[in-house]
Amino acid sequence: MTPADLLPQTLPARIARFPFPFPRDEYRYTANVQPAPAFEPTVVGGWGDTVVEVDEHYLAELEERAEILAEDPERSITLPHMKAAAWDAVLYTLQGFADARPDVARLSIDGDRVRWENDLLNTAIEFVVGDESTLPLDPLTWVGTQVQEDICLLDQREGHLWLDAGLVTFAADWSLAFDIGMSFLEFHGPVPRVHEAGVMPAAEQFLMRLTPEQAYRRTNWTLTIDRRMDVSTEKYDVWGKDRRLLTLEEVGERVHLRVEVQHLVRLPVSGAVMFYIRSSMLPMHELLLVPEWAARARAVIEELPEDMADYKGIARYRHLVVQWLDAQLEADDPQSAAEAA
Repeated sequence: MTPADLLPQTLPARIARFPFPFPRDEYRYTANVQPAPAFEPTVVGGWGDTVVEVDEHYLAELEERAEILAEDPERSITLPHMKAAAWDAVLYTLQGFADARPDVARLSIDGDRVRWENDLLNTAIEFVVGDESTLPLDPLTWVGTQVQEDICLLDQREGHLWLDAGLVTFAADWSLAFDIGMSFLEFHGPVPRVHEAGVMPAAEQFLMRLTPEQAYRRTNWTLTIDRRMDVSTEKYDVWGKDRRLLTLEEVGERVHLRVEVQHLVRLPVSGAVMFYIRSSMLPMHELLLVPEWAARARAVIEELPEDMADYKGIARYRHLVVQWLDAQLEADDPQSAAEAA
C-alpha cells in the first residue's frame, strides 16, 4: 500500500493547494529559487500557478491586517525615495490579482488613470498613479487592503540591496520597523549557517541580476502555535509563552506547519526588487490527512540541527511534535496495527 492509497477521496482546497515545503527528509537553508508562476504538483493537488493567491481566509486575514495596522501603523513603512516603487508594487499586485481571479477582479489602466474592481470586497475605485490624494491610504498600505500577501521593497544602490519599504503584518518572528533601512546582508545576519556557506551573498547577487520580465519564488517554513498570523517580535509577549506551555495533548490542534511562499520580482518602472511573503498554515491533525507529508515533516523536524531549530523558535517543543506524530503515524499504519495484533 502506498501513501496515496491512504488519502481521503476529497480534501479541502487549503490542503490540496498547500505549498508543502520538504522535498526530502532533511532541511538546510538554500536559495531554493525556481521560476514563477509555475504549477508545482503534490501528492494531493498542487500550487504555484499564480503569483497572487486568494484563499478561504481572504476576508478574515484582511480584517486582521486592518486591526494590526490600526494598533501599530509602523507595520507599513515607505521611505521617501521609495514612493515610485510603492506605486509600481500597486500596479503589479493588482494585475497579479486580476490574472489569478478574473472571475472577481478587474483592472483597467489608461495612461496614469486606473480603475480597480474587486467583487470580494464590493470595491470599485479609480485613482491616478503618483497622486496619493486619489487613494484612501498611502499606496503600499492601500494595496495591502486588497491582497493577503505581505510586501517588502528593496532598493538597489552601492552594490547592495536595502530594505526601504514594506507592508508586513504577518511577520514570523521579525520586525519590519527594526529592519527597515538595513542592507540585505544585515537583516539576514541572524540566520544560522548561511554566511559560512555563502548563501546570502549569492542570493543577493542573484536578486540584483533580476530583470523586469523575470519572477522567481522560494519557500521558507517554521512551526506556529495556533493559527496566529502575527508572530512578530513586537507581539512576542503575547505568543512567546506558548512555546513553554504547550502540552503533548495539544499538538494536533495547536501546532501548525507554517510555510511562506516568497515571490521575488524586479518591478518594471522603479527597478526595485519586490518580495511577496504569503503565509499558509496547516495544523498537525490536518497534515495527518496526507500521511506522506506527516512522515516527511516528522523526519525534518527531528533531524533539524539545534541551532536552526533555535533560530526558528521550535527548539523548546519540537520533541513534542515528533512524539505526537510518531504516535499518530503508528496508529494509522495498517501494517503496524497488524503486527501489534
